[in-house]
Amino acid sequence: MTVSREKEAEIRRLFFAEHWKRGTIAAQLGVHPDVVARVIGHLGPRAHAGRPDARVLEPFEAWVDETLARYPRLVATRLFDMLRERGYEGSVVTLRRYVRQARPQPKTEAFLRLQTLPGEQAQVDWAHVGQIPVRGGYRALWVFVLVLAYSRACFAELVLSLDVHSLRRSLVRAGVALGGLPRQWLCDNAKTIVLERQGDAVRFHPLLLDLAARLHVQPRLCAPRRPQEKGGVERAIRFFKERFFAARSFHSLEHGNAQLVEFIDTIAHRRPHPRWPERSVAEVFAEEQSRLLPLPEPLPHTDLVTLVPVDRTAFVRLDTNRYSVPHTYAGRTLTLVASDTELRLLDGDQPVAHHAREWGRNQWLELPAHRAALVEEKRAARALKGRDRLRAEVPEIEPLFERWVDAGRNLGSMVARVIVLLDAYGAPAMREVLTEMVARGTHDPGAMAILCEQRRRARGDRPPRVVAFGDHVRERDVVPHDLGGYDE
Repeated sequence: MTVSREKEAEIRRLFFAEHWKRGTIAAQLGVHPDVVARVIGHLGPRAHAGRPDARVLEPFEAWVDETLARYPRLVATRLFDMLRERGYEGSVVTLRRYVRQARPQPKTEAFLRLQTLPGEQAQVDWAHVGQIPVRGGYRALWVFVLVLAYSRACFAELVLSLDVHSLRRSLVRAGVALGGLPRQWLCDNAKTIVLERQGDAVRFHPLLLDLAARLHVQPRLCAPRRPQEKGGVERAIRFFKERFFAARSFHSLEHGNAQLVEFIDTIAHRRPHPRWPERSVAEVFAEEQSRLLPLPEPLPHTDLVTLVPVDRTAFVRLDTNRYSVPHTYAGRTLTLVASDTELRLLDGDQPVAHHAREWGRNQWLELPAHRAALVEEKRAARALKGRDRLRAEVPEIEPLFERWVDAGRNLGSMVARVIVLLDAYGAPAMREVLTEMVARGTHDPGAMAILCEQRRRARGDRPPRVVAFGDHVRERDVVPHDLGGYDE
């Protein structure tokens, strides 16, 4: 194809001056790529050889090589800024072409595939899998995963905490679920596991070491930033995220863990083993299970045990939540024993209080017996404790307090009216009504009374006795009579 001298000159200008690519020139000028290549070759040297900019870069090439050897990931634009300060007058395009060839290539590391013996090692890790709603907000949701390196049999459970007590609970539960213990736990370098590490010198968390000593298991660490050393658990986490957590929902931790157990039994353990595809994970695990260490009897305790002070309002604090104790212990120190489901408070060996563990945020949990004892001790506290009573019996009312304040309502009057409804209809009915009111965005006690009455009628319950008379009022029968005498 023959083109005019004007078009040949334009092709050369776009290539050498504007640094257009050959394909771009051919598309924009409507010529064949071979024509562009012929014109460039005929009218001058190739773009990367003998160009003025390339000659301008030559004095700086040794400096660029040295800088890239020290900082191999340094971008060309940063090198360009540094060269301009050193007198470079060429273009950044020329520098990019040189850096593309001069940048040191990263070394490719070869990995040695290792096969552990049956019952020798289990790999342990956590993964973040989202959030779950709790009272007072949301909490991060994590999955704990333990995988036997030989058979790929696994244990997994959803947890809300990554502290060492949660780790101890999960390790013991994994041993119970798998029917035995491996000889090693291979873990990451998380602060929950290792307090300090300098090279090969490692200081494990003392509570983890105590559990390992009781279960006769050796804790081991991966090298820092080397996740491939525990590739079994990494692949298991990816498997759980893709096959279990994707497009699945659950309303509570217990519901999610029940689904996890079923998924492991019916899907995870029935998949083909990665090394022996003709056998399932469950079949290889049956071979490995006899090589696991037996569980000790009894199992070691994994509860959090610590001393806690009791404040002046007879509450103790754990995380962001407060738990009540009898008012006689105000100002003293008690022993707190907490699992993931319950919390106990002891005075020496004597039990003081027992609560269900609360995983919400900024919640106040008060037992009715503790309040009744305090009110009996100080009857004047009855009225002042109205809001606390509502918080204890119907925690769903907390958003209404804020709405009453924002609307300028008298908080004491509102609390008194709601307490009357609480006494009349009971706490379960009030919880249902308050949940609906919070969802609707309403806060009026009158609307609350209407909703309570509607639910009472739907259930067919007897009408509540809202008005309570004192002992001095006697019950009498009123005899109707003619009212015409009043006109006289």
